[in-house]
Amino acid sequence: MPNSTAATQQATECEAHFVDEDKIRRLQAAMVSDDIIDIVVQAFRALSDPTRVKMIHALSTEELCVCDLARLLGVTESAVSHQLRLLRSQRLVKHRRKGKMIYYTLDDDHIRTLFAQGLEHAKCPQGR
Repeated sequence: MPNSTAATQQATECEAHFVDEDKIRRLQAAMVSDDIIDIVVQAFRALSDPTRVKMIHALSTEELCVCDLARLLGVTESAVSHQLRLLRSQRLVKHRRKGKMIYYTLDDDHIRTLFAQGLEHAKCPQGR
């Protein structure tokens, strides 16, 4: 049986060492700033928690208040408020006030699209 580490290394490394400098220059010119990369990293980090993902899923369908989210997810209102603060700080959700109530929804269609694509990816059979 072949060494699996060697097989993995062979599959991930070129057999001949050659760097396409033109390609590297084009890609370097197209790279986004470290500040933008950090924003993307923070957004994905915010989506690394199951409760927050459930909240994003619910808010991708309908505007909800803290009480509704807490009941839906079976967690305390305090826990929901804490998670919403984090999601707001990452510009993933926004809120609006109506009288004494505060309603939350996704910040914009980019978040809805990102989440929908994540769901689609998760539902795809492996190997496709």
